Amino acid sequence: MKNFLDALFRGVEILMASFLTVMIALVFTNVVLRYVFSTGFAWSEEIARLCFIYLVYLGSIGAMRDNQHLIIDSVLTRVPVMAQKTIYFLVQAGIIWVMGILTVGSWHLVIQNLNDRWVASQYPIYLVYGVGLVTGVSITIIALANIYRLVVFKMPVIELLAIRDDSGQENLQ
Repeated sequence: MKNFLDALFRGVEILMASFLTVMIALVFTNVVLRYVFSTGFAWSEEIARLCFIYLVYLGSIGAMRDNQHLIIDSVLTRVPVMAQKTIYFLVQAGIIWVMGILTVGSWHLVIQNLNDRWVASQYPIYLVYGVGLVTGVSITIIALANIYRLVVFKMPVIELLAIRDDSGQENLQ
C-alpha cells in the first residue's frame, strides 16, 4: 500500500511540475508576443491561471502528506506527552472541519457552474472548482490517517511531525 501511495504522490508531483512548466511557458510567450509583436494569445492567460490554481491545490495535498505546512511545534515539544497528543488530535480535527467546509463549498460551486465556461478557452468552470473537492477529500483522508496513527498505532507526536525529505527519508524536526 505504501508503494502505491508513494507512486500516486510521485504522479501528483510530476503533474505539478507539468503545470508549472506550462504556466511559465505560456506567460513568457505571451510577454514576448506582447512586447515584440504587440499581440498575444487571449486563451493563454486563462490556461496559465488554471495551471496556477491546480498547482496550488495539488501542492497543498502534497504539503499535508509531507507535513510541510506551517507547523509551530515549539509548544508541542515543551508540554507533556498527553498534552502533545491532545493538541495534535485537535489540530487534525480542525483540519478535517475546515476541509469539510472546503469540500461542501466546492461541491456547491461545481453544481452552480455546470453549464458555464471560461470566455477565451471555453474550459468548463466546474472543473476549476472540482479541484477543491479533490483537495478537501484528500487532505481529510490524510488527517484521518494521522489521527489513526496517533490513536491506534500510538505513535509519538514527534514522529508524526517528522518531515520527509526528497529521498523519502523522514527527518525529525
